[in-house]
Amino acid sequence: MSVKPLLQPPIKFGTDGWRGIIADDFTFDRLATVAPIAAQVLAETFGQAGSNTIIVGYDRRFLSEQFAKRTAEVVAAAGFDVMLADSFAPTPAFSWAAYDQRALGALVITASHNPASYSGLKIKGAFGGSVSPEFTSLVEAKLAVLDSTHEADPKPQGKITLFDAWQSYCEVLRSKVDLVAIKQAILSGDLAVFVDVMHGAAAGGLTKILELETDFLEELNANADPLFGGGAPEPLPRYIPALFKQIRAYHHANPEKLSVGFVFDGDADRIAAVDREGNFLSSQVLIPVLIDHLAKSRGWRGEVIKTISGMDLMPKVAALHDLPVYETAVGYKYIGERMMSGAGGDTPALLGGEESGGIGYGTHIPERDALLSALYLLEAIALSRQDLSQIHQRLQQQTNYFSHYDRIDKHLASLAVKDRVVESLTQEPLTLVDGRKVVDVLAIDGFKLRLEDGSWLLIRFSGTEPVLRLYCEASTPELVRQTLTWISAWADQFS
Repeated sequence: MSVKPLLQPPIKFGTDGWRGIIADDFTFDRLATVAPIAAQVLAETFGQAGSNTIIVGYDRRFLSEQFAKRTAEVVAAAGFDVMLADSFAPTPAFSWAAYDQRALGALVITASHNPASYSGLKIKGAFGGSVSPEFTSLVEAKLAVLDSTHEADPKPQGKITLFDAWQSYCEVLRSKVDLVAIKQAILSGDLAVFVDVMHGAAAGGLTKILELETDFLEELNANADPLFGGGAPEPLPRYIPALFKQIRAYHHANPEKLSVGFVFDGDADRIAAVDREGNFLSSQVLIPVLIDHLAKSRGWRGEVIKTISGMDLMPKVAALHDLPVYETAVGYKYIGERMMSGAGGDTPALLGGEESGGIGYGTHIPERDALLSALYLLEAIALSRQDLSQIHQRLQQQTNYFSHYDRIDKHLASLAVKDRVVESLTQEPLTLVDGRKVVDVLAIDGFKLRLEDGSWLLIRFSGTEPVLRLYCEASTPELVRQTLTWISAWADQFS
């Protein structure tokens, strides 16, 4: 009796790279197949300037360094010169290296915030940001027609050079903030900084950038742990109990002093924070603070780019400073595309941010960067001598806008049920939500329904699963829950 070998699914790139289970989907052999093709497409796309260099970097996950070395070997064997990182570093550091070194792009071994069993590959373009879906579709198409029996034309072996990805990255980030003000606040003891790096690639990052002794920054989960403490390196409240405990203990002992906690995901492109009283602050809170700080304290201008799931305080704070706002579909790739397009004018974007913690800046590369965001937030605290929540509350008062937000995922019985929900919303749009009139519909990514009382409801759809992603912002937590409960019950009729 013969047994047919199991066929692996084709390599598919998602919103920010290819990810898979280590030793199942993500293997050395599969990586060795896709990496040279990714390098080839980088050369075809960005090779006009004559570069032949590919940056290769990695995070702190299980086998990441070995995966990166294998990537470097096969890319060099394909005729490219490779700059291989000599240690782990944040993904934004490799994006910066691609731009700073005028390379064709970067191949980064990381699975970002995914659980410990995953690894992945992110592709960054010569401009210093994520490549487009059209780019990754071309990589997938070349993989689909790859003939393993056909030997490619031999090319001269490229050389592999080790480099320090931190050095230039730290230098450029230092140039963007008032280091004197930040360090003075920390060294004087007026500001205590706690950092949960979640066993990830941000470990040691703020200390390096600020050039401080480790005693002046309290870093949590800085050791390498391939299991991420049994959780996932994602900046969410359920994964950071130790940070909450330390911040609250410090504030109880030092109620007159300022303190802040930062949380970085596994490859340090996403951020969240904790205020001095131990309250979790998502990017929904941080982005308005950053808009105000950059416009007021730095005098910067530019478009604010937000996704449709971003809260309404963002455009209201932008209006305080007479800044234009542009709304995109959910996903940082759309923000990056808008930044690359010139953000609708001659002035670079002020910033672009998404609900999940990715924030980037028009005066930097078009890439989300958690360490740079932390520096700007530290600068805001140091210059204002206010806690992040105090700044946020001031902005609510200035705009006379107070609201609450939540999101839930509703799992449906099948993809057919999801299709029926989509068909109904498309052919017979909702005119009432829980008795409130719908006054506007934005359909760039699912359906965002604005209601007569000023609240909004967003209904989005998973591309691969029978899941509805439901978001709501309203004047009270009770109204948010009521609205989400209503739309969830409405969807049940299609089961």
